[in-house]
Amino acid sequence: MTYRADPARYDSMQYRHSGRSGLKLPVISLGLWQNFGGTRDYPGAMEILGHAFDAGITHFDLANNYGPPAGSSEELFGQVMARDFRPYRDELIISTKAGYNMWPGPYGEFGSRKYLIASLDQSLKRMGLDYVDIFYSHRYDPNTPLEETVGALAQVVRQGKALYVGISSYPEAETREAHRILKQMGVATTIHQPSYSVLNRWIENDHTIDACGELGIGIIAFSPLAQGVLSGKYNSGAKEGTRAASSNTTLRASHVEPRVLEAVDKLGAIARARGQSMVQLALSWALRRKEMTSALVGVRTLDQLKDNLGVLNNLELSADEIAQIDEATKDGQMELHPSPKGWLR
Repeated sequence: MTYRADPARYDSMQYRHSGRSGLKLPVISLGLWQNFGGTRDYPGAMEILGHAFDAGITHFDLANNYGPPAGSSEELFGQVMARDFRPYRDELIISTKAGYNMWPGPYGEFGSRKYLIASLDQSLKRMGLDYVDIFYSHRYDPNTPLEETVGALAQVVRQGKALYVGISSYPEAETREAHRILKQMGVATTIHQPSYSVLNRWIENDHTIDACGELGIGIIAFSPLAQGVLSGKYNSGAKEGTRAASSNTTLRASHVEPRVLEAVDKLGAIARARGQSMVQLALSWALRRKEMTSALVGVRTLDQLKDNLGVLNNLELSADEIAQIDEATKDGQMELHPSPKGWLR
């Protein structure tokens, strides 16, 4: 049966400008990192992606290495585009990235012009697209001049292969420098994608979030639920069906230390007092600052997606609630910082 989008798809979603650009993103965006690769069949993927679009989620976030295996998320999304989403291409924001290992040899990862442009060409082919809306440098490369890395971003904009460009997991100093160089090239740094959650506040601690606000760069947070920890599911000790049970997991021991899970328990009480799920409280917190454009969620099931979307019913946090959250999580911080070697991805 041919997919037809819900005519009411824009009625309840909220949209925010990405920094000082004209680009608007939904406050909840959908990432296809770990749950839309070779283990996901087409009907299961379309059930989630179709519901997301029907709910006003216009932004779908990918990367060259998303799967598993690497490349399979883009291939599956390409099938969705060809079969069901093609009539809605101009309503969609599709992003991809390059920076992590994709093929053997010295040109298969990091930030060289050769790798970034070759990778984007491969991504476009896998997705069956003429262009992506956003192309990111997925991680800072300390061994390639930043002028070369962001110069490649500027090049793909000029070639029409990407409408906007961004950076991911860049610390403050590198964020400022990337913005400066791109501005000299006449291209805006539209968006930054760092990890950010109530338990992982590195962009606050190193002032990356302040730099983005100052420079007019939007921010979309990945792992706003700390890879599912902030759903509370690990507090029960259950692993079946979670990332902890997967051989491909990037969940670290630091995510489920007793002090972290104790903080999650305290957050649960705050969520219940607000009439929210833990997930919805965590998303409300991640979106509370004016610098934040969107929160990027990853889901395995339709029910998880619906839970995430429930945040739209109560996004606002009072100053008192924020203080309660800070107190509840003060001893549960994970302090995960970006590293060129690759830490969360």
